[in-house]
Amino acid sequence: MKLTAGVGALALSFTLAACGGETASEEPEKKPAAKGDGTLTIGQLLPQTGSLAFLGPPEFAGSDLAIQDINAAGGVLGKDVKSVVADSGDTTSAIAPTEADKLIDAKSDVIIGTASSGVSMTVIDKIMSSGTVMFSPANTSTEFDEGDFAKPDLYFRTAPSDILQGAVMANLLLEDKRTNVAILARQDAYGETLAEEVKANLEGAGSKVATTAFYSEDATSFDAQINEVAGSGADAVVVIAFEETKKLIPQLIAAGVGPSKLPTYFVDGNLSDYSKDFTKGELKGVKGTLPGAETAGDFKQQLLKVNPKLADYSYAGESYDATIVSALAAVQADNDNGEAIAKEIVDITTGGEKCTTYADCVKLIEDGKDIDYDGKSGPIELGETGSPTAASIGIYQYNDKATYAPVKYIAGEV
Repeated sequence: MKLTAGVGALALSFTLAACGGETASEEPEKKPAAKGDGTLTIGQLLPQTGSLAFLGPPEFAGSDLAIQDINAAGGVLGKDVKSVVADSGDTTSAIAPTEADKLIDAKSDVIIGTASSGVSMTVIDKIMSSGTVMFSPANTSTEFDEGDFAKPDLYFRTAPSDILQGAVMANLLLEDKRTNVAILARQDAYGETLAEEVKANLEGAGSKVATTAFYSEDATSFDAQINEVAGSGADAVVVIAFEETKKLIPQLIAAGVGPSKLPTYFVDGNLSDYSKDFTKGELKGVKGTLPGAETAGDFKQQLLKVNPKLADYSYAGESYDATIVSALAAVQADNDNGEAIAKEIVDITTGGEKCTTYADCVKLIEDGKDIDYDGKSGPIELGETGSPTAASIGIYQYNDKATYAPVKYIAGEV
């Protein structure tokens, strides 16, 4: 993996083992996909409730904006794209399988979702077995590139795996001269994977991990884990969490290891606007990492037109790009069937003539050109497992109002 920091920032390189898998040439020859019904239907299986509900609004807005742009440019195969909405909830509510059935029954060709890696694991087999593409804007667990998933199938994502975020977080801690780090993390597919990647990269660079304290994703008490962090002698703590961050921070403060006492770091799962949750100064100086390029300028204004109440923009670009890529793949395949779309998705994002809007990309396809779509979230560059092989990770910092702003962006290759 190669990481390149933004202007004026330290550049470091990491060498990590890539997840192995069969190449497309090793796959048995498959029968042509069936013809679709002529209308590309996009299902949105994203969090309206649960521990990642704050990610729902920007992800829905991103996909909705993409559908607006697609339809304004003539739609897909001469027809407007349709959308169907469902709530992915979280692993505690366990509503995702039932909600996925609603989208499948509505003849979704592509399902944008879910946000949570753990939730995706509960529906991925159901969705793919129905012949529907599953395209997540926010899954980061390395599991989606391993084992049975390490080959071409119907699953894709625009968010890079935690191999990249783990390296960037470790890089940030090293830059800040943290040499004995505590990790406080959810015990689920997301938390365990990211904690492992952060630890491996820190130790590989000669730094130490004072303790790794896991808590159950449905925990109501965090006393044991907070005490473990407080007694570890750490010089920093990485909090790998979701909405429960609102409970963890006050308990860390009460134990004398809050952000004002112990440098604190967040990740994508808890990098959120907490201006209504914490008093002035409680999060000041906290840093965090978030996959994706900066959401700014015209794109930010367009998202606000879709949803004027947006406070967070996490994964809006990834959601937009997953929707655009799906539509372009349908145009390339001349077929809105999910299996036909899946066969074209990787090629749409790699190796051809660069294009950055749906309209421009469609024109190139119609002219017989091979395209390489670069989107709002970055270069995308999907590999054979359906995951990005190149992406950006933002470094953010909180002010005394508990809102965050970008410090720099790191370009990375997996």
